[in-house]
Amino acid sequence: MLDFLPSPVKGVLSFIGYLLNTFCLTPPLILVSLLKFVLPFKGGVVLLDKILNWIATLWISINGMNCDLFNKIEWQVKGLTSLKKKDWYLVISNHQSWVDILVLQKIFNRKIPMLKFFLKKELIWVPFLGLAWWALDFPFMKRYSKKFLEANPHLKGRDLERTRKACEKFKNNPVSVMNFVEGTRFTPEKHDLQKSCFDRLLLPKAGGIAFVLGSMGEYLHNIINVTIAYPGQVPTFWDYISGKTKQIIVDVDIFPVAGQMTGDYFNNDGYRQQFCEWLNQIWQEKDQKLAELLHPAPGDRPLA
Repeated sequence: MLDFLPSPVKGVLSFIGYLLNTFCLTPPLILVSLLKFVLPFKGGVVLLDKILNWIATLWISINGMNCDLFNKIEWQVKGLTSLKKKDWYLVISNHQSWVDILVLQKIFNRKIPMLKFFLKKELIWVPFLGLAWWALDFPFMKRYSKKFLEANPHLKGRDLERTRKACEKFKNNPVSVMNFVEGTRFTPEKHDLQKSCFDRLLLPKAGGIAFVLGSMGEYLHNIINVTIAYPGQVPTFWDYISGKTKQIIVDVDIFPVAGQMTGDYFNNDGYRQQFCEWLNQIWQEKDQKLAELLHPAPGDRPLA
């Protein structure tokens, strides 16, 4: 533990650690990704998938050790005991800082399948990263605009069907799909601009997770609903790596994916209304939970 060092020194050393970790593990990740791209044998692809996930998990683990080396954070995390590494999850969370991603990776590492994000299909062409995302089986989605569908009505539902077929690989390979439901980080300015009805959250965007559930609902078994709270001040990345973040609270709630959660959000008005009501209820409860976590009543015990 190097918490005794001055904050600027801790920040610089920790950042160098993140860079070294990334520089050392990116080349083998890209190399194995290229092998997977050209290899025609299913058995070989399965082996390479295990190597790729091992590299990515190692990168996350080293980042976690880097955090612990330079930071003395009081972690209060609740709800991880029933998680399984061989199950299928949709993970949803509030979003306040880029630190949220590091927090989620740290607490879920080796407890559930590696977190993966739905990406726009065009991002597959990003140099190096597109290949790495593809090799790590990040789901790529193709969405048609409303204007395009109005001009081509015969293609309605085709984007969902294509994504569903692309996700068939997860039938036998557990996955955790991550979605920040607000679509962007919370700030007071964004909150006021939206005229959000929630005190500590932006308005939830239902389309993203509805698309995930519509295309992968038959594979996803449970939803992990995460509430992240930062007592005091929401940290920046620099705050996090330089030891200025003293406490992080994470509350995890798990519930099964029910049949009424899946449907065609974009073409079924009844389902869309039902889905939005369900999500707004979850967000109302999350807003209340944030208030309780940040301002506990006298005598309340901290999360275990």
